[in-house]
Amino acid sequence: MQINISARHGQLSADTQDKIREKVEKLRRLYDRVSAIEVTANLEHRENPVLELRLSVERNDNLIATESSSSVIAALDGAIHKVEQQLRKHKDKRRDRRSQALGRVELPLGQEPEDEH
Repeated sequence: MQINISARHGQLSADTQDKIREKVEKLRRLYDRVSAIEVTANLEHRENPVLELRLSVERNDNLIATESSSSVIAALDGAIHKVEQQLRKHKDKRRDRRSQALGRVELPLGQEPEDEH
């Protein structure tokens, strides 16, 4: 899994980048088909930074969450919460579609289902 951390209008310290990397790596245990994570911190307004979290998931468009908070780490926590909800919803949709397809069995013409009593 590839993790890319970048900042606009400023720089993130190495310590902050390590904390971000540590937190986003945990998303992989929620859904193993995450291929890349891109974190962008917009530091234009230092008192209220905006963080964007973009996940590339196999067989799906990117999942994107944006959060603004008083610190970069707090914004990251909010964005992670949002993207976790999106991942769960995506995972449930995939599971439901697969179970529906496996549940349908077509009988040959002229044959009726048997009762199992």
